[in-house]
Amino acid sequence: MISKITKLTAAAAFGVASVFSVANAAEPPKGGTVAAVENTKGPIKIAFLSFQNNPFWTPVTDGAKAANDYLKGFNATVDFVDLGNELSAEAVVAGIEGALAKQYNGIVVVPIFDGTARIINEATEAGVPVFNIVAEGAAPSERLAFIGQDATSAGEQIGKFIQEKMNGKGKLGVITGYFGATQHTQRMNGAVDYLKANAPDIQIVGPFENKDKAEEAYSLVQDMMTSNPDLSMVYVTAGGPFGAAKAVKDLGLTGKVGVVGFDHTPDNMQYLKTGEMVGLLDQAPYQQALDASVLLYNYLAAGTEPPAKVIPVVGNLLTPADAK
Repeated sequence: MISKITKLTAAAAFGVASVFSVANAAEPPKGGTVAAVENTKGPIKIAFLSFQNNPFWTPVTDGAKAANDYLKGFNATVDFVDLGNELSAEAVVAGIEGALAKQYNGIVVVPIFDGTARIINEATEAGVPVFNIVAEGAAPSERLAFIGQDATSAGEQIGKFIQEKMNGKGKLGVITGYFGATQHTQRMNGAVDYLKANAPDIQIVGPFENKDKAEEAYSLVQDMMTSNPDLSMVYVTAGGPFGAAKAVKDLGLTGKVGVVGFDHTPDNMQYLKTGEMVGLLDQAPYQQALDASVLLYNYLAAGTEPPAKVIPVVGNLLTPADAK
């Protein structure tokens, strides 16, 4: 399992081969699963809209850049557009409006929040297909497709893991990224609802909001431990779980308090190896970014529909034993 993670991390770190020729059309790019089709339409421009507020976005950015390198050989470009450090529906709306003004042929975006469906529908109606990745709002939109993890199921998977690690009892601190982010809420509720139904002796402390920031997760864990010295587990639903892990380490609680979270980023993996993180669930962000870009290109170049409107990503849950 680790070799696969290492392979994907290496692909994200060093990028994909610079330019593929049309002769390589039958082969997907390294780190992706979708091959580009022949382009008979002329130059194609895709805008890739994403955030940059924590290390999770690094493989997303790298996946977009890898897609650009790959698709250059097919007369297409993928331009990465940074939506900033603060996640909000307004930032997504402004990003899509900007892409429409610049007359991109298609858009890949991480919408996350409710309040983004309207602009996605407007883009679609204007003939600019939109491909959602990672997370989208609860309100349905006319997007071409979505690739990502089922957040509620992922939360439930984490909940089952927490139940086992805590032996069905004790105090669990819960930190979410943004209270208004649909994915974060679904991940939180997926775990909490499972625990309420199946492990009623586990007491929930929180939830608290860290806005995807590791330093805020660090402070929240310190505060929780002050108020609840018998806390035994912390669940971070989104960005910054390594901040919670650092707090556990600095408080001298390694082996007594565990942190569970998402994403096999280097910062998180460091604390998984040393035992402060006890569980990490991945969502393959590099592959999501790369595959979505190529699938959108194929639609623009040849009218090839994605294989489904919702393309699920099943992540691997790693423990310290896997990281050694």
